[in-house]
Amino acid sequence: MDSVTLKDFRCFRGEQTARMAPLTLLVGENSTGKTSFLAILRALWDVAVYEVVPDFRREPYDLGAFSEIVYNDSSRGEQPDSFQAGFRDSSLEDSSEAVSFLFTFEDDDGVTFPVSRYVSAYHTWFEVAAGSDRIGKLRIGIEDRSWKGDCRSDRFGPSPVRLFPIDIAVWDAFHTADRSGGLSIGEDDMERVGDSLERLLSWRRTRRHSIGGDATVPFASAPVRSKPQRTYDPSRLIPDPEGEYIPAYLSMMSRRDPDTWKGLRENLEEFGSASGLFDEITIESFGRTDDAAPFQIQIRKFGRKLKGNRRNLIDVGYGVSQTLPIITELLRPNAAPMFLLQQPEVHLHPSAQAALGSLFCSIAGPDRQLVVETHSDYIIDRVRMDVRDEKTDLKPEDVSILYFERGESDVKIHSIRLDDLGNVLDAPDSYGAFFMEETRRSIGI
Repeated sequence: MDSVTLKDFRCFRGEQTARMAPLTLLVGENSTGKTSFLAILRALWDVAVYEVVPDFRREPYDLGAFSEIVYNDSSRGEQPDSFQAGFRDSSLEDSSEAVSFLFTFEDDDGVTFPVSRYVSAYHTWFEVAAGSDRIGKLRIGIEDRSWKGDCRSDRFGPSPVRLFPIDIAVWDAFHTADRSGGLSIGEDDMERVGDSLERLLSWRRTRRHSIGGDATVPFASAPVRSKPQRTYDPSRLIPDPEGEYIPAYLSMMSRRDPDTWKGLRENLEEFGSASGLFDEITIESFGRTDDAAPFQIQIRKFGRKLKGNRRNLIDVGYGVSQTLPIITELLRPNAAPMFLLQQPEVHLHPSAQAALGSLFCSIAGPDRQLVVETHSDYIIDRVRMDVRDEKTDLKPEDVSILYFERGESDVKIHSIRLDDLGNVLDAPDSYGAFFMEETRRSIGI
């Protein structure tokens, strides 16, 4: 995502556009909409890439009912009937033009439903609106010409269809041109529309299979991860926001795929050493060596001369157990194409927070986007310095800092950039004042 546009969503009044980058940091006071912003990113992915109705109550985000999601200024009695959200993506090398989406959401029998979907792709735009009685409305435009018609759900079986897939809606409208409500487009224009549609579908297929493997949806983390246990029993390997499945995943990897485990373990230990959290991680299996055997996760911190004893994960403090799910998700094979991270610095000391910043810089790139909600100036400063010092391939334009500024009854998003020296650009006065006040407090001025 290059940019995200919101209108009357949660605390964001009116229309606002935020610049996105391979590494996007969300900063600001508590309760200024940062978590809501993460939630809408996942919802946009669901409806744009998979064309499904997003669940605004799915963990780790629960935004409530529609009346709690649309902007509401009770002091003015102001609450719109809809809100909009969309994004722009020009990241594919073979794209001659960016793909842009804009969705309008309304309350539909208790469901926050995308009643209208507008897509601009390769010099052609499509708009599909939900209809009634199994009929949707379709509009197509090229430059100064546009057409409109109906798309019907007769071909989908007996159940009514409200969220028409765009390609099927176009196909159905083309093939019902001889009926009432069908599209009537010349052969040349139809060929052009078909070409644009095929390229849009190619974009969608790429996003559904980005990076390869099975992690093709954004990974969303909870702000507090699972508690460590002294001994683990094998469990289902189903990803979750709290990282409860991570110990079982590491144990399974160590038994079933030793070569992959070796590479993952080396990467985990590299971060552990850089952060000062640990130098060695091992899986200790008890009794049987099959998938049913209980196991422990053991950590070792090296001294100056001796390696030290292995200690159980539960005995080394919350810092290790709270960060292990995050760094495992980031470093695992077939990692997610997008990460939505909430306060990954929880329970970490400053040097470990800074190490997280370096890890983010090393992972973010054209194929993997990281969006990180953080209250840590150590993470922000490390990102600035690593970009300045060219520690990774990340360039200044590959970093966006979104500052959420609270107003009287709404929140404004400021898009802040970095220059080659790691200095912040386009920051409002309140951004510098916020961090300067924290610095003054820390040194007792």
